[in-house]
Amino acid sequence: MRPATYLDRTLTVDGIALADIAAKTGTPCYVYSAATILENYRAYEEPLQGLPHTVCYAMKANGNLAILKLLANAGAGFDIVSGGELYRVLKAGGDPAKVVFSGVGKTAEEIDAALIAGIFAFNCESEPELALLDSLAHRRGIQARVALRVNPNVDASTHAYISTGSLVHKFGVDIAQAEGVYDRARRLGNLLLEGVSCHIGSQLFDQVPMMEAVDRVLDLIVRLRAKGFAIRHVDLGGGLGIAYKRDQDSPDIGRFVSALRDKVAGRDLHLFLEPGRSIVGNSGVLLTRVLYRKKAGEKEFVIIDAAMNDLIRPALYDAHHEILPLRAGPGDCSLLADVVGPVCESGDFLAQDRQMPEVFPGDLLAVCTAGAYGFVQASTYNARPRPAEVLIENGSWRVIRSRETFDDLIRGEG
Repeated sequence: MRPATYLDRTLTVDGIALADIAAKTGTPCYVYSAATILENYRAYEEPLQGLPHTVCYAMKANGNLAILKLLANAGAGFDIVSGGELYRVLKAGGDPAKVVFSGVGKTAEEIDAALIAGIFAFNCESEPELALLDSLAHRRGIQARVALRVNPNVDASTHAYISTGSLVHKFGVDIAQAEGVYDRARRLGNLLLEGVSCHIGSQLFDQVPMMEAVDRVLDLIVRLRAKGFAIRHVDLGGGLGIAYKRDQDSPDIGRFVSALRDKVAGRDLHLFLEPGRSIVGNSGVLLTRVLYRKKAGEKEFVIIDAAMNDLIRPALYDAHHEILPLRAGPGDCSLLADVVGPVCESGDFLAQDRQMPEVFPGDLLAVCTAGAYGFVQASTYNARPRPAEVLIENGSWRVIRSRETFDDLIRGEG
């Protein structure tokens, strides 16, 4: 589902004209659909009814407090990867008992903060991390619940930067060595070794490698239980992809979750899932205004006021985002151009060699499917303030993050 649709040639989200938002907030500006976010979340929840489970939103995809509150109120848990993300979850009213802490480089300060908050579990990624967690839990006189993140050595068939399940990646512990790690961790008296965790990557379309990884994890749990480990939960991560191109269909969330349920059912396990992109990705658009048209030889450029500092995915991942005018024209795509921003880098583009409708200075555009890994990866490179964020909910819209100012850029300096 893409929430941006034309009504009487005007691009809208949930019935709200995007041009009205741009006129009041300025551009660049991120706009999100609350209805789409909740629909995607419920697509995970509903097939799991009757099975012990927690859907933990992977908030690295989009950590705005309003979106976290929306999901917390719907019953979601959260997958965090830093102390800052824990702080955001707590500020948003998230239940710490539904929080899992992932990440390969947790600091002592971050772990201690999570212990104080009372999170559900730590997805630990190395033996030194297990030892540190044990010592910090010992100081507080508590036991910390742990799931060892195992690396199943499965090729996720995705972009190299977002693939995490092969032995060449920094994440997790080789599944072939996992039993030995659990055996040695028995001596750590302040750990509850009750789970196994796995996540092989992001933007996944092929379920075959995902199910292969699940089978390897479930086989490991059988072996661990045979050794006396009381494994009570399995965290199978997230990573389900979404369609960024018009001729592409997103994987069916319900079908995927039902397949996971079939594998876990009857095993006396609480299932944790950590979807992020597939919950928020198609909920958002980035609004931007055309500044100039420029021609260099045979090359056409559409220069806009959004840049790689606002949305780095095209430059970083060679990602494709559909770009639509907020006012529909005759319907032809007669322009072949690079859509570029003002940042002083040749890598500052949002599209290259894109066939698109004719646009002119002053026209407004929407960069689609920008709800995930958009604002969260934005920067102030070239001293450019980060964009505003807007949420459309229940027939109206509101600013959920004000546009940064020049004063914001220099706060704390000097």
